Amino acid sequence: MTTRPRILTGDTPSGRLHLGHWVGSLENRVRLQADYDCFFLLANMHAFTTRAEAPDDVRRDTLEIVKDWLAAGIDPERSTLVLQTEIPAIAELSWYFAMLLPFNRVMRNPTLKTEIELKDLGDHYSFGFPLYAIGQCADILAFRAELVPVGEDQVAHIEMCREVARRFNWTYCGVDPTTKDEGHPAAGGLFPIPSALVGRVGRLAGTDGKAKMSKSLNNAIFLTDTAKEIKKKMGALYTGRQTMTEPGDVNNALFQYVRAFVKDPARVAELERRYAQGDNIGDGHVKVEVAAAIDELLSPMRGRRAALEGDAGDRRVLEILRAHTVRANAVAEETLRAAKQAMKLDFGVRSLLFP
Repeated sequence: MTTRPRILTGDTPSGRLHLGHWVGSLENRVRLQADYDCFFLLANMHAFTTRAEAPDDVRRDTLEIVKDWLAAGIDPERSTLVLQTEIPAIAELSWYFAMLLPFNRVMRNPTLKTEIELKDLGDHYSFGFPLYAIGQCADILAFRAELVPVGEDQVAHIEMCREVARRFNWTYCGVDPTTKDEGHPAAGGLFPIPSALVGRVGRLAGTDGKAKMSKSLNNAIFLTDTAKEIKKKMGALYTGRQTMTEPGDVNNALFQYVRAFVKDPARVAELERRYAQGDNIGDGHVKVEVAAAIDELLSPMRGRRAALEGDAGDRRVLEILRAHTVRANAVAEETLRAAKQAMKLDFGVRSLLFP
């Protein structure tokens, strides 16, 4: 336990992580480990909201995401990895928090509505699907996080979490509703009002040049991709430009990649100038340079990832998760006890035992 400000964020196990995850949130997680008490959550319970019939796949993807995290630079000595299904306080807090928001407020969540559309769920989604929006609030508040590094598309979830924290503090902790967000802990509130930290690229375009990068849309460059795969995917990125002498739009998807992955600001400025002027520079040339920059970023990650492959890698991941489950429950159970005390539900104290 530390006195450093606390972070919680995470991923739902739905496949390998890609560059959109890196620039949207993951690089912030790696960077902030030195200064924050970091908790990184594997939302394997939430994965069942759309994949309840595929438990083997969810388990596999859970282990794969941990490997991606470790390869990217998440340090298990400095951060705590939280396996959602092993933290019973999260499920219990989800139930209590569900009483603090009207159903129609949950269904107005724009991120939830977008996911229903993108996954073509229509009105055939499970009852648990909208419930996961409340569950995300419990994920964050169980650890009383002050900061949540997320991609731009997750900001609406964080705003809902802020509403839940305020309502709990008003209803059960006696905090005056006129109290400013930053004043809640000093006014007796159990929960800090968390803030979203959006990555330097809030929404990275996919290699189709249009939609947000996504595994399901087949437009992603994965953190595990080889140099050859990166070059091929970048080469397919469509800009609509025809010739090297035609002035180009430096606000297109290609130049979003230039600004995100080419390290030298002077080189970025030169590429933007020449491209905008049609100064004998083709899309292909720029794509090759961007692909090389991306490969330079991912190459050390691939090396660390290779050391985690196979049965030995799986065993290492499970060892980390089991050790971290004890650490995570120590924090979440403390929060749950305090919440139940505030709600006049403190009839006893439970203890958790793990083999």
